[in-house]
Amino acid sequence: MLDSAHLCLEVSGLVAGYGAEPILKSIDFKPVAGGITALVGPNGCGKSTLLKVMSRILLPASGEVLLGGEPIHSIPTKQVARKLALLPQGPISPEGLTVRELVSQGRYPHQSLLQQWSTEDSRAVATAMADTDVEEFADRPISDLSGGQRQRCWIAMVLAQETPIILLDEPTTFLDLKVQVDVMTLLRKVAATGRTLIVVMHELNVAAAFCDHLVMMREGAIVATGAPHDIMTPERLKQVFGLEAQVIPDPLSGRPICVPLVNEISA
Repeated sequence: MLDSAHLCLEVSGLVAGYGAEPILKSIDFKPVAGGITALVGPNGCGKSTLLKVMSRILLPASGEVLLGGEPIHSIPTKQVARKLALLPQGPISPEGLTVRELVSQGRYPHQSLLQQWSTEDSRAVATAMADTDVEEFADRPISDLSGGQRQRCWIAMVLAQETPIILLDEPTTFLDLKVQVDVMTLLRKVAATGRTLIVVMHELNVAAAFCDHLVMMREGAIVATGAPHDIMTPERLKQVFGLEAQVIPDPLSGRPICVPLVNEISA
């Protein structure tokens, strides 16, 4: 089991964006270790921007991201890649790449000029493919698979990287509901091994059903953080999303469900 409790990721006073006007405005954030934290909010609120800064893709204008107490942007890239993995939104693989070849890419941070492919690399790839149930596709090109199958292969790649922290940008977008549930069930199993997952999500009910912690964002700021049943309220949905809705408990799990209020239109 990977222990991520001793490797914290923390955001402090973060200001970041892509031009003169910042998107993120003084963000302070620390994900729950060993669980799934979902970043939720309306389009353009800064969810993906926050993930990009946390993964070193984007430099902050001010503030910092700490990985294990060290500024992440000052840590060598390969060292970061042994501790933190990123699955971006809509990843694209080279034409003709097989599933096994894709998953093997996750072992790159563990290799060097003096240490090439090893039995440990083979073990990590085999374990990741088994855990994501993609072994039967091992020798097929990624492009031949369905959207849900491809997403499981990409998740296998980041699992093969064997990092205690994994960032995922909208891993369920453009997938039908059954496949979304399958992907989130897989991510719950990953979190159960001790890894810390931070996931950008649009599907609020799916996030509430599967995630341990929600971070609600609006206009580049964090509005609320906490367990789904604590912060997913009608008042908060109105404040963050501008949405009139009821929140009811799931009859089996007790987790909150958002039910939008619909005004009937008379003919």
